[in-house]
Amino acid sequence: MTARFLVPGLVLLAAVWVLPLEAGMPVFAAHMLRHMVLVAVAAPLVVLGLPRLTERLAVPPLAAAAAEFVVVWAWHLPVAHGLGRTVALGFVAEQASFLIVGLLVWAGCLRRDRPLAGAGGLLLTSMHMTLLGALIVLAPRDLYAEICGTAPDLSGQQVGGMLMLGIGTPVYLIAGLMLTGMSLRERGAA
Repeated sequence: MTARFLVPGLVLLAAVWVLPLEAGMPVFAAHMLRHMVLVAVAAPLVVLGLPRLTERLAVPPLAAAAAEFVVVWAWHLPVAHGLGRTVALGFVAEQASFLIVGLLVWAGCLRRDRPLAGAGGLLLTSMHMTLLGALIVLAPRDLYAEICGTAPDLSGQQVGGMLMLGIGTPVYLIAGLMLTGMSLRERGAA
């Protein structure tokens, strides 16, 4: 166990689940902040903090990225998103599924024996996160207000999309590029 990674990861998980984020930002933005902390910040810290345990979770990076793609995009369909925002059990299922696929992606992609495959998984994840974030930002109307029974808040939705772009895109992109560099250095040394 590596406490320098695990402790901050667990603190972040507790914070996003316990803190009343909606008190300081639009509801959709708070919801998106939770998502992004789970998949892009806390999950890699937990994986780095529990290397032996997460070796058992390591699936091929592209399979993990595909699973995350399905989970992330499915929960952003209006009906599923409404369930995650308005029903307690839906919220728990949504958050748990985000954490699980986040752990799978990082466990699969951070394997030391396959840095180039890991880079591919993270770069693929960066691309689909960027596309979804851009679609949320550029949507001409609030996609979720009607299904959630709330007043439309297009600017709050745009802030949420920007959080997705501002957190997810660089985290996955930088980590993917670092793994690519690691692979190139290893091949150069061989």
